[in-house]
Amino acid sequence: MPHINYNHLYYFWHVCKSGSVVGAAEALYLTPQTITGQIKSLEERLGGKLFKRQGRGLVPSELGQLVYRYADKMFTLSQEMLDIVNYRKESSLLFDVGVADALSKRLVSRVLEAAVPENAQIHLRCFESTHEMLLEQLSLHKLDMILSDCPVDSTQQEGLFSVKLGESPISFFCCKPLDGVDFPACLEQRPLLIPGRRSMLGRKLLNWFTTQGLNVNILGEFDDAALMKAFGMNNDAIFVAPAIYSSTEFQDEKIEEVGRVEGIMEEYYVIFAERMIQHPSVQRICHTDFSALFT
Repeated sequence: MPHINYNHLYYFWHVCKSGSVVGAAEALYLTPQTITGQIKSLEERLGGKLFKRQGRGLVPSELGQLVYRYADKMFTLSQEMLDIVNYRKESSLLFDVGVADALSKRLVSRVLEAAVPENAQIHLRCFESTHEMLLEQLSLHKLDMILSDCPVDSTQQEGLFSVKLGESPISFFCCKPLDGVDFPACLEQRPLLIPGRRSMLGRKLLNWFTTQGLNVNILGEFDDAALMKAFGMNNDAIFVAPAIYSSTEFQDEKIEEVGRVEGIMEEYYVIFAERMIQHPSVQRICHTDFSALFT
C-alpha cells in the first residue's frame, strides 16, 4: 500500500484550523486552488470526503474529524521535536512564563532568577493570571512554564508535569498593633484581606476560619498579593503574606506580624509540558535547591 502524502495531510490540517481554504492558503503562502487540489488528492487516497459546507465555511466531515485528530497529534509532536532540537542551536531563547497572580512576587522573582542566570541568552516574558487560565494557555502551547500555588494531576492533565519548589508559612500582618487580644481571636477586630477563594491558599484560609470558629470581617479578596498589601496598609486592615516577610520584606515598613497560621503553607510549583523538559531554563529551575529561599 502506498504511503500517505504528508504535504496533503498538512494542508488539510491547516484548513481545519483556519476553517476555510482561503485562510489556510494565506497561512501557507499558496493559492486556494493549490490547497483544493491537494485536499482532493487526499480524499481520493482516503476514499471519502473530508469536509462539508457549514454556512460560508468548511467543517470536517465524520471522516475528516477522525483524520484531523491524528494529524493534529502528528504535527504538534513534530513542532515539539523542532523546539527541543533548536534549544541547542539558538543563541537566544524566548521563554514565556505564566505566574499565578496569588503568589508573592518577591519569591517568584527569586525563582525566576534561576531561569535566567548571568550572561545566559534567555529572553524572559512573564504573564500573570489565574491558575486555571494559565493551565489552558500552557495546554495550547502559548506558555512554556507556569509558577503556581498548586500542582497538576498528570493522570488528568496528560503531558503536563509539576515539581514542588518549596513552601512558606503564612502570617497575618497589619500596620497598627493589636493590643489586648491574643491571636487568632484578634483577627475579628479589624477588616481582613485574604487571597481570592479561587486560589489554593484562599480556600485553605476560609476553611481555617471555620475550624477556628472565627467570625471575621473579610473586607476584600485579592488575587494580586502586592495589591492586597498596599490596600491593607492604606485601610488599616489585616492582610496575609508569607511569614518570612516579617524579617525581610516588611522589616523597614513598620508592618507588624499579628500571628502565624500553623499548618497552612503557601506552596510553589513549577508546571511545564513534556516538550519543555529539555529547555535549559526549565532544567535550571527543576535542579535548583530553593530551600534557603523558603526558610
